[in-house]
Amino acid sequence: MKAFVAGATGETGRRIVRELVKRGIPVRAMVRDITKAREILPSEVELVMGDVLDRASINEAIGDSTVILCATGAKPSLDPTGPYQVDYEGTKNLVEAAKSHNIEQFVFVSSLCVSKFFHPLNLFWLILWWKQQAEQYLKTSGLNYTIVRPGGLKNEDNSNPVIMSGADTLYDGSIPRQKVAQVCVESLTSPQARNKVLEIVSSPTAESKSWEDLFSAV
Repeated sequence: MKAFVAGATGETGRRIVRELVKRGIPVRAMVRDITKAREILPSEVELVMGDVLDRASINEAIGDSTVILCATGAKPSLDPTGPYQVDYEGTKNLVEAAKSHNIEQFVFVSSLCVSKFFHPLNLFWLILWWKQQAEQYLKTSGLNYTIVRPGGLKNEDNSNPVIMSGADTLYDGSIPRQKVAQVCVESLTSPQARNKVLEIVSSPTAESKSWEDLFSAV
């Protein structure tokens, strides 16, 4: 297995990269700024230049990777096309590149509540709606996929157990980015996580379960 990570220098992406490295999985990280990435990511990571809005650069960057993890996301800005470009068109470009490279699995970090059109986050240029459109594109691509929908993201990790459920069943709650990274990486080696939408939050009152039990229950 060789993992290709898009959005590798983001807060969630960098944790995914570190989790992969910790488990001895080779990583190619697609970045737009090599110098910045070297400061953020582990030295073992192979850094490649690329942009999700440039399909040619993605095809070159993927190289000999066998799985893709996408943790991209539009940054808050005054550009109303941001979420459409990054969260939808960018993901579409990654999916098409994955198909041409016979990628074995595509893990996509989405968001809780993507099916709620009137959610306040959609005031940010329909960001949840465009993530949902990207999910649909991935689902119908023919690729093996895992769609991870985390609740509110926290930078600080904690010991709270993960709660995992199927699509459109969880509508509130939060989760550390580190646990999101763990779910993404665990899904790569679990057949029970394939072709599923996984909604995840964490709670101090949740029952602690193995990853396999969590994946199998969805």
